[in-house]
Amino acid sequence: MLDNALARLDGALGQLEAAARRRIEAERGRAHLETELTLMQDDRARLASELDGAMARVAQVEGAAREVEQRLERAMNVVGAVVARAQDHSHPHQSHPEH
Repeated sequence: MLDNALARLDGALGQLEAAARRRIEAERGRAHLETELTLMQDDRARLASELDGAMARVAQVEGAAREVEQRLERAMNVVGAVVARAQDHSHPHQSHPEH
């Protein structure tokens, strides 16, 4: 009877040790997941910051492009006016045909 009780106690201790090992492994896995989550959150924050910076640079480039476009348009208008005046001055006696 004592041998039977000791065998049951030994079996129970074995099950307890196995449960403890599983718990330790689960905690290690959880710690690993928490570390991964923290790293992902840090990456997300860094990427969000980089995206904000990139969007700000895009806005600056778009503003500069609009300004360049306006300046080019003004320059083309001035060049067109100069060419038109030059053509008018090079042909002063040419009459315009009437319809």
